[in-house]
Parts: sequence; C-alpha cells; structure tokens
Amino acid sequence: MFVKSFSKYNKTTKQRYTIYSLCESYRIDGHVRHRSMICFGKLEELDTEVQIKQLGKRVEEMIKHGSDTLGFDIVDEKVEELAAHFYNEIKRKKRYDISDREHEWETVDMSSLKNNDARELGGEWLCKQAFDQLKIGDFLRGDGWSEENISLACTHIVSRAVYPASELKTASYIKENSAICELTGFDRGNVGKDRLYAISHKLYAVKDQLEQYLSRQTNELFDLEDKIILYDLTNTYFEGQMKGSKLAKFGRSKEKRRDARLIVLAVVINREGFLKYSNIFEGNMSDSKTLKIVIKALSKQTSFTDRKPIVVMDAGIATDDNVEMLKHEGYDYMCVSRSNLKDYRADTDSDPVVIKDKKNQPIELLKVRCQDNDDNYLWVKSHAKALKENSMNGLLSQRFEEGIQTINAALNKKGGTKKLDRVHQRIGRLKQKYPSVHKYYHIIVSDDKNGVATQVRCEHKKGQDLGKKAGIYFLRTSLDGEDEKTLWLIYNIIREVESTFRVLKSDLDLRPIYHKTDDASMAHLHLGLLAYWLVSTIRYQLKQKGYCSDWREIRRIMNTQKCVTTNITNINDQVLSVRKCTEPTSKKKEIYDLMGYKYVPFYRKKSVVLPAEIFENDST
Repeated sequence: MFVKSFSKYNKTTKQRYTIYSLCESYRIDGHVRHRSMICFGKLEELDTEVQIKQLGKRVEEMIKHGSDTLGFDIVDEKVEELAAHFYNEIKRKKRYDISDREHEWETVDMSSLKNNDARELGGEWLCKQAFDQLKIGDFLRGDGWSEENISLACTHIVSRAVYPASELKTASYIKENSAICELTGFDRGNVGKDRLYAISHKLYAVKDQLEQYLSRQTNELFDLEDKIILYDLTNTYFEGQMKGSKLAKFGRSKEKRRDARLIVLAVVINREGFLKYSNIFEGNMSDSKTLKIVIKALSKQTSFTDRKPIVVMDAGIATDDNVEMLKHEGYDYMCVSRSNLKDYRADTDSDPVVIKDKKNQPIELLKVRCQDNDDNYLWVKSHAKALKENSMNGLLSQRFEEGIQTINAALNKKGGTKKLDRVHQRIGRLKQKYPSVHKYYHIIVSDDKNGVATQVRCEHKKGQDLGKKAGIYFLRTSLDGEDEKTLWLIYNIIREVESTFRVLKSDLDLRPIYHKTDDASMAHLHLGLLAYWLVSTIRYQLKQKGYCSDWREIRRIMNTQKCVTTNITNINDQVLSVRKCTEPTSKKKEIYDLMGYKYVPFYRKKSVVLPAEIFENDST
C-alpha cells in the first residue's frame, strides 16, 4: 500500500490543491492496477510529507495486524489519531477484508506447539525510542543519507548502547541474539563486521555537525540553558603496539597501564550531563594545554543566555595561564586551587556556614581573600575528608617511620648500607616515596669521623600537626556576589563529569581500544559517544522523575523483555506462526511510563503456512 497524491482544481476559487488517497496495487491479466482504499482528503492537519507517509504506513499496519498494533516508528499524536479514524472508516465501509480480531478461534494440536527465535528486545526498544526522540534519523536524512544507511546507523548505535563490544561480536549479537533489526527495518542477513566498520566511519565523518545538532536538540527538547559547563579529560589505552599511530603515545595512564600507549578524550558537558563538545588528543598531551583549544569551539555547541557559561574544572586544568585565558575570553570559572593558600584572610562580609553532604556529614564553608590576586576563594573543611586523610596520613607516617628504622637497622648488619653518602641517598628516596609526610619530621643522622653512619632516627617537628590541615582545601572562582552554599553547589556539579566517564569507559566499553589504526580508533570512540547520547537522554528523563539508577542496572531490567515466535498446527494442518513481545514487568512499565515511551513495538504478527500439496504418481 502507498499514499498517492492527486492534483485538483476549484473552478469557483480558481485555486489548485492536492488530495491524498491510500492505494493498493494488484495485478490482473499481467498488468499492474491501483485501487483506492480510502480518500484521505487534503490532510491539512499534517505539516510535512514525512507525516503523510507515516499515516499511510500506520493505516496499513492496522489493516494487516490489527488496530491494537503499535507502529515500528514513533508516530506523533496527529498521525495516530487520523490513522485510527481512517482505519475505522475502511472497516465500516468494508473496503478491505478485516476480520474481527478480538476473538480468533482455532482448533490446534497442542503437541505441535513450539517457541523459537526468542530475541532481546527491552533494551533495544528503549534506546530505539530515545534515538527517535533525538531525531538523529532526521539529521542524517537531511545530510543526504539513504534510508538503508540510516537504519544501519541506528542498528549499530543502539547495539553499542545495550551490548558494547567489537564490531565482530556486535555483528554476532545482532544476528543471533537481538531483535534490533526488527525495530530498525534493516535486513539482518546483511549485517557484518565490515558494514559496521563502514557505517562507524561514515558517522565519524559528520561528527562535528551531528554533535552540534544534538547539543541544540537536547536544549530545545528539555528546555535547557547552558549556564554551567564542565570540562575534564580522561585517557584510555590500546591493547597493541600502535607504532605507526600519530595519536597513541606513552603518557600518564589513569589505569596505571604504563606499558600501553594512550589516547586522551576531552569532553565538555552541561550540568544535566549532556555532551556539548568532545575532542581527541595525543596520549602525551598534558591536561592544562587542551583548555584553550576547547574554549574556541564552545560558542558553537552551547546556548548562551545573557552571559557566557561558568566553566567548572579540576585543579589539573586550572593553571594560572588557563585562568587568565578564561578571563580574557569573558568566561567565569570555578576550580580547586592548585596550591594551599598561606596568606589569606576571612572576608569581612562573610560568616562561616555549615552544610551537610549526602551522608549527613558536616562541611564548613567560609569566603576568604588572598593578597596575591583578586580572585574569590572559598575555604572548605570536610570532616569526612579529614577522617580519610588522617587515616591515610597515619598509615603513611607509620610506613615512613618504618623506612627510617629499616635504614637504621642496616647499619648494624653485615653487608648493610653504612657509608654516609649512601645512607643519605636511601633517605632521599624514602622522602621521594612519601612526599606528603616527610616534611613533618626531623631526620637525624649520626656518623663517625670516617664517613660511616652510626645511627639514623626521626623526630616530629615541634608545632607541626599532621592532621591540622586535613580535610581543608580552597575553591577558586571569578564569581562575585554568590553566597557560600551556591558556590559549593556549583562546584559539586563536577561530579557529573565523573559519572559521564564512568558510563563511557565502563558501561559503554571505551576501554581498552583494540583497533590498529587512528581512523578506526576515532570512529570507535565516536560511536561510544553517540551511544552515550541515548543513555544520557534516558537517564536524564528518569532522574527528573526521581528514578536514579546507573545504566547497567537499567539495561539489566530491560533485557528480560523478549520477542518470541510461537508455531502451532491447526486442524487443517496449517502451521500458525505468531510473533509477539513478552509483556513488560512492573519495573519495565515504570521506566516506560516515566519516559512516556510505548511498552512494545508491536503486539502481534501472525502468518499462516499452508500444508504442502501431495501429488500421487500414476502407478500405471
């Protein structure tokens, strides 16, 4: 079936207009003919040709599978309402042989009942609806992509979100486990690792445009303003030598993989957790050198209101040069001070404030001023952090003292280190190992006149309390006029970056990278970021409704929903084949309801296989 347009002319108004009909093609005497099922009229209620095509497809689905069937694509309310109206008209006028599907009675052989082709559906259906909600297909369609490539792109992105793996394993998952192709309409038999590789590279070719589109789309969809943006970096390592790579370099690995080459991923997100900008740098790029590159691209990815957003970053990025650059570009900023302030005084207009963290632990806040610059500082003392640091300092102090005792014991052992210069070398290495605690000790080395050490011991410096500064740190900001609690809340939004990296590296499997070329590695990382768009869209809407859970838990809940084919033979020896989705459990319904998504993509697909005809051979 298809929608056909007819041009009409009104002799009274002397105007031309277009009407639409739903037509069915059939063949008679070797010639193709068209039959009009029903006239849609002018369809002034619909705005675009895409909606008109959706209407025709939706009515066809209702005719073939019943009015209770849900469409594969998310259809807007106008299309759904019109489809129901025209379906009822077709049924009332008996323009098509539509049986009463409320009760279909069959006499069947129960011993022939078989279930097969059970496939994962819940996670795929949730992510497919998020894909459609973000209108990624519309963007790709506007960029000139074919419907086949759009379907394959959707298949790959959704599969990455629910089953993060290599292209080879993803192809096996799609063919053997997942129902994603039934949702996207892509031919499952054409899925292979090479086609998945190709579509990943094709998606990476439109990275910047797609990223900007999704940034604007989420802002409009959820009515967001980028008043605060968060910037941070992470790195991931390669399982391979990557000798010819221009990006993979040895550097400081956050996973302690000093043997592996790295690549640096920089992201900018807003306070709601949506990506604003991403970039990939060489593995040996220092954190502080990337900010200027990113700031230049921010104006395209963010929606500024009356002023530029506040940039929140950690201490590793907040060098003096970067702070000056932000001031010059007109950005406000918030960060942890890279060094503890010494010459500071309490702000005369500020009083100490005590707030509680999530674990009901007290945190003391006080605005202070520093003589070295005009920035505003917030003195923070966390009792929970102090307990942790005191515990760590106590352990480090114990190990430092044990190290001194070991050096001293070697002086009385045969073959032990006794020469004075060698003893001082050992002490130097011990100080290097425990830089945070050795400054609180006096180390006394006694020796004879022959340059041989006789005793090594350590004493606590008088007036130096190891736990005096525990739990204290300073927040540095250009903001003026905000109270202590507001400043504290602004900075704590940086935890959203930590959550983003957790999802990307663990839930979406961006670590490690097994690809052997830079192009393949970039496409691999970009595909993970596209999958993160779906995940962040889902999690944001759930968090807004009070449902807070990590992606792995959401994926676990959704993956128990399947679609399955049931085959059974009736009294006429016909094989009835019914494909249905399992009913969602209460937990899944809760997620669907909070998101405003549909429970299932379809309720039932039925087909009948006629018995094979048997021809008797003439025995004569």
